[in-house]
Amino acid sequence: MSEKKPPVRIPRRAWIAGGALLAATLAAEPFVHLHPHFGIDGHFGFHAWYGFGACALMVLFAKLVAGRLLSRRDDYYDA
Repeated sequence: MSEKKPPVRIPRRAWIAGGALLAATLAAEPFVHLHPHFGIDGHFGFHAWYGFGACALMVLFAKLVAGRLLSRRDDYYDA
């Protein structure tokens, strides 16, 4: 029914810019007082890993919602 589109490619300079931004953020972390509340959030790099994990969980949840709850059969509009 519909043609499969090729995957979207992210330019190499976008990956380099993202990695440089992450490295700069992690390099600046020792110079910033973070005000840890629970102990684990005072460890080096915690906020980067927490953000990555939260993003990954949101993507998995969105795929679950779109795949299970919002999808319709192929012949849904035929009737």
